[in-house]
Amino acid sequence: MGNPIRVRALRRRAAAGFAALLFLALASGTSARAAPSPSPAPPPSPSPWPSGVGDPGRLDPRITDIMRKPEYRHAQWGLLQTEPADGRVLHSLFPGQFFIPGSTAKLFAVSGTWRTVGTDHRFVTPVYAVGERTGATLTGDLDLVAQGDLTMGGRTRPDGTVAYTDLDHTYANDFPGATLTPENPLAGIDQLARQVRDSGITRVDGDVIVDSRLFAPDPVLDPTPTPLIINDNLIDLLTKPGDRAGADARLDWRPKVAPYQVTSTVKTVAAGEPTNITVTTTGGGTRISLSGTIAADSEPLLRTSPITDPAVFGRTALIEALARAGVEVSAGATAPNPVARLPHDYDGRPRVAAYTSPPYDQYAKLILKVSHNLGANLGICLMAVTDGSNQCEEGFPVLAAFLDRAGVDRKQAELMDGRGGNPADRATPQALVQMLAYWQRTPDAQRFREALPILGVDGLLAENCRSCPARGKVFGKTGAAVGGDSLNDRLAVGAITIAGYLDKGGGRFDTFYAGVNGASTPTADPAGVLAIANDLALIAAYLQESP
Repeated sequence: MGNPIRVRALRRRAAAGFAALLFLALASGTSARAAPSPSPAPPPSPSPWPSGVGDPGRLDPRITDIMRKPEYRHAQWGLLQTEPADGRVLHSLFPGQFFIPGSTAKLFAVSGTWRTVGTDHRFVTPVYAVGERTGATLTGDLDLVAQGDLTMGGRTRPDGTVAYTDLDHTYANDFPGATLTPENPLAGIDQLARQVRDSGITRVDGDVIVDSRLFAPDPVLDPTPTPLIINDNLIDLLTKPGDRAGADARLDWRPKVAPYQVTSTVKTVAAGEPTNITVTTTGGGTRISLSGTIAADSEPLLRTSPITDPAVFGRTALIEALARAGVEVSAGATAPNPVARLPHDYDGRPRVAAYTSPPYDQYAKLILKVSHNLGANLGICLMAVTDGSNQCEEGFPVLAAFLDRAGVDRKQAELMDGRGGNPADRATPQALVQMLAYWQRTPDAQRFREALPILGVDGLLAENCRSCPARGKVFGKTGAAVGGDSLNDRLAVGAITIAGYLDKGGGRFDTFYAGVNGASTPTADPAGVLAIANDLALIAAYLQESP
């Protein structure tokens, strides 16, 4: 049966990274941006499709030429395009067949969470004073009650919107080029600490506790959501080359919270030499070491290391923030999180601070633009909470009920997570298009459409097709599932997909899906996957351009 552990690890890492990067342009020129602007379509060629697979219609020959490439000889294509007014099918190939969705599965999870919690829902994370108050002294505890806020202020801009970069820091270990938003990842924690001080408390003779009873982390969801999330539960590690070859590299990291310590032995090498940095951890993940080399002409290289216990991390972060705000806590900052001290409830307890998040539609935009895996999985847990459960798996019945109301045939979807990364996940083109069509019947149609990456403009499609006629006219969620093929020393491309809207002008936005399952690359070079992704980007562009 082979080596399932190695294959699973490779698949998980590759799928996570490729899901984000597939449609980003690289300097190698494999993206749609590198292709010339599409020329007028040549006359239609005979249909290559057997009967009974749908109606491909008069597909742009440039699309059929892509699908006939030798590298797809063993692959299966799916395609569906419908008009918004009456759902009339314009193009259709295997619309009712299961395909591996990759991150297009996020369309289901984000939609369900969005409509369940509400467009304008804001997460309010309170801090309660549990004990006796005498003047400025609290004899007792400060309890931060986690509410499943995805960013806790760590991405919030001054105007209240949520910041993102086209290649998010959550993908930094998979691909170079990931960048950080400038916002302070501890902004929400700092705000809570200042509010405690403003409430008149300057000393806590007791402890600080993070109450994470909102839901139980479910390891089936990978990455695993937690009720308190700070900086996506990651430590950011940014290495820059030194002044000259042989010099120590420069290191910065965030968020700086005890007992996490970061050291580096990375050396600067001559321009053009390899950049290769390894991250290792000890001490339960709190001692982080970087080693290796960085070229003198290299751009800053971002890596991340996981926060192993988000509740303990949050407790320490709040105690340190309280100290900065002028509030002394008698308990040690790096002690365990003493959950046994938590009260049954907070009825009658004074609330001394609260952080209020941006509205959920901002989080949905973040998740969809950058393919934020943790945020998509978090939605499953949040849906469970709305149904009174603290078990994340109970979010799936809530999602199922929403899909029924939305007119999506949920028997045409199989999901084990919210991000589209589980090997069992499947969806048909019809189900995804039904999900997209639902939004067109709602007041939030434009808001949802513009939350998707826009071809040649932003998110994961920012660098594609920047000079072609379809630029700015394709709104699409991309997806991928990629693993290794040790037998043939190449990459097995389980799926490359894209689904969204085509701006056809005059206020008409066609829903569409395009995807290929079962392709493979010539070698183990990831550039081969990017070439397949480029084909999907071009197919979307040609669908938009075709009359």
